[in-house]
Amino acid sequence: MTEPGGEKARAGRVHPRWVVKLGTGVLSTPEGDLDLPQIRRLVEQVVGLKKDGWEIVLVSSGAIGSGMGLLGYGRRPTAIEELQACAAVGQPQLMRLYEELFAECGYHVAQFLLTYLDLDSRTLYENARKTMEHLLSRKIFIPVINENDVVSYEEIKFGDNDRLSAHVASMVNADKLIILSNVPGLRERDQEGGKIIPLVEEITEEIEAMAGQTRSERSVGGMVTKVEAARIAGSAGIPMQIADGRAKAVLRRIAAGEPVGTLFLARGQR
Repeated sequence: MTEPGGEKARAGRVHPRWVVKLGTGVLSTPEGDLDLPQIRRLVEQVVGLKKDGWEIVLVSSGAIGSGMGLLGYGRRPTAIEELQACAAVGQPQLMRLYEELFAECGYHVAQFLLTYLDLDSRTLYENARKTMEHLLSRKIFIPVINENDVVSYEEIKFGDNDRLSAHVASMVNADKLIILSNVPGLRERDQEGGKIIPLVEEITEEIEAMAGQTRSERSVGGMVTKVEAARIAGSAGIPMQIADGRAKAVLRRIAAGEPVGTLFLARGQR
């Protein structure tokens, strides 16, 4: 669902509004546990942007990884009911961690658990959008969105919240969608040896083919769902950037206009 009047709303904005999606591979260790030092670094970057006037909405994976240890899983399970149990246990732990880290800097988080049914219903969509807008207007709150994995499993199965983040970007009329992943961008060939493509002006069959070859062991959706997210965001007039979430000061560098990762242009920017 695309929010009408998005371009006009973005044009009248004083400070940029970003939706930043944090992928599983960015938030977790190779063993699947939450990477606390890494999450702290990301929080500090978000706080820095907030202090400069940026409006930030986070779309965060990580609930399943957070719950795995408490449920005694040594590796990510495959059965849907086990994954949903991990999410049910892990989501409160993840939000508690975010609240603790942001509160140290004078900010607070607000949790949104969405499903695609919420996005398809105009009433539910509007309720979520208005609530998010109100919280953003209060300046000290950072909305943190995840799929409601306990009752919905589209992104558990295939996506890692990539597509959800694009729908959220459209919902709040974001100026940009940033997907922080454990891959540094779209590569020309296979993930290890291919050159990073810095700019994608249009999603062609060739781009889709490149995305199909690029996948990380710790990424649930791989590059395919990221390109799908770029298509969704782009159709709403929102550019999308994929970058390495573990790169030093990655958000600050993107804010400064550095050519980081892969930028997908939106409709009307080409």
